[in-house]
Amino acid sequence: MVQATVKGKKQREQPRRKPALVEQTRHSWYLNGWQWSCLAILVSATLLRMFDLTAKVLHHDEGVNGLFLANLFRNGYYHYDPANYHGPTLYYAGLITTTINAFFYGKSGLSTFAIRLVTVIFGVGVVWLLLCLRRHLGTFGTIAAGALACVSPGFVFFSRYFIHEILFIFFTLGVVFAVLRYNESSEPKYLMLASASLALMGATKETWIITVVVWLLTLLCASIYLKLRKRVLQQSSSAHVQVYPQAAAGQFQGSKRWLYANAALLFAVIWICLYSSFFTNFPQGLYDSFLTYTYWFKTSGDANVYDWTKYFVWLDKSELPAMTFGGLGILIALIKASSRFAVFTAFWAMGILSAYCLIPYKTPWLALSIVLPFIIMAGYGLEQIFRHSAGMRVIATIALAACVVFSGYQAVQLSFFRYDDDTEPYSYAHSKRDLLNLVDEINNIAAGNPAGKNIGITVMSSEHWPLPWYLRDYPNAGYWGKVVDTHEPIIVAHENQVAEVEQKLGDKYRLYSSHDLRPGVRLYLFLRNDVQP
Repeated sequence: MVQATVKGKKQREQPRRKPALVEQTRHSWYLNGWQWSCLAILVSATLLRMFDLTAKVLHHDEGVNGLFLANLFRNGYYHYDPANYHGPTLYYAGLITTTINAFFYGKSGLSTFAIRLVTVIFGVGVVWLLLCLRRHLGTFGTIAAGALACVSPGFVFFSRYFIHEILFIFFTLGVVFAVLRYNESSEPKYLMLASASLALMGATKETWIITVVVWLLTLLCASIYLKLRKRVLQQSSSAHVQVYPQAAAGQFQGSKRWLYANAALLFAVIWICLYSSFFTNFPQGLYDSFLTYTYWFKTSGDANVYDWTKYFVWLDKSELPAMTFGGLGILIALIKASSRFAVFTAFWAMGILSAYCLIPYKTPWLALSIVLPFIIMAGYGLEQIFRHSAGMRVIATIALAACVVFSGYQAVQLSFFRYDDDTEPYSYAHSKRDLLNLVDEINNIAAGNPAGKNIGITVMSSEHWPLPWYLRDYPNAGYWGKVVDTHEPIIVAHENQVAEVEQKLGDKYRLYSSHDLRPGVRLYLFLRNDVQP
């Protein structure tokens, strides 16, 4: 009886605890420093990529891609072209955003905003995947890599650009992320994710072959290098990061051989579905997915051929912070040789740079495949500096802040003000903003004409992209590529065709205005004499 009383007294003296569910709910709204940093980076990345998304006139390649998507959106038709235009993932992703947009806006759902939203999403996704590498880069290194990717002039610029490149970078990083997670946890879902990412990577651009070959050589070189160093490797970890337990021998059914067979099957299913246009072009689409390499191996003999130093020139001007600290990270990784991932990425960065430098065909957007591993190595290098001492933490923090400010300023200038400045490497043969004035004039003429959007337009210039995208709602717009006899109310001609147009049709048409299409290309607008602007 006494014992029960004493026990009850002790129980009454103990402070009352709130239910665990209440405490969990209360604290679930609070974010720690790591989470706030990631949130700030992702929000900044989204704003940089989405703000005023339609202001920049479409590039030639965006116009071509837009017309492929328009045909898929309107007619349900898309067949892969092995001679050009890259893989199908961009168009089917665009079909999703335009369909959703059309749910709210009807026919106007096929818009510049809707198609560019695809690359915005994948561009933010690249930053998010980099933030998932905390276990391998460390907390500060991951924040550094994410911040550098957030403000990278190239990553921002081409995330606002309806071409394949940023999707390719996302799937490339997706393969790396999934393989890392599979090696850590042995969970089958990560092997499936790696297989799917690799298939989508291959269904995005034919250049996936270059990356895969570099990866295979990188694995060999990194393995040899680490053996020569004879160092005991330890996986980098953080006290605040969850360590994945090793899978038990019987954790999942079947052998690893069966698991790899399933991964290969998943790869094949994705590849066949996309390249066959979901079996509407089977087996021709599948055959064309391999035939394409007979075309692309000849590309180096065409335009856009430069010497091996060209990427150094472009990247020095546009990505100097990431390349500088990425180079430092490579040096540190090879000297320390204490992280398999760091050594692998170091050889990946050097290998992909060498590969693209040796290939004569060069364009600025291909440089993003070089920038990606250099940004990862920049994060690794800054993490190693940060860990060294308290003084070095200050230096690393200041260096990162300076890099973010410098690259952020470049990104804003390029994407919002100088996007058609041909002195900028990434603004490569970009359409001039004056083209939108030509489009506005045609729209105004059509609005004042009884035919409206059914007005006839004869485009004689062989250089006219992305004009077909902006005239996509004009069913009677024809593209001839030469001077032809016409009675249509509107003519658009190249500056080299003006004399011939005036000679043949001068008594029926008058020159109304002229506009720059891109550097060295000017278009002239003619109106039939009875047409009022």
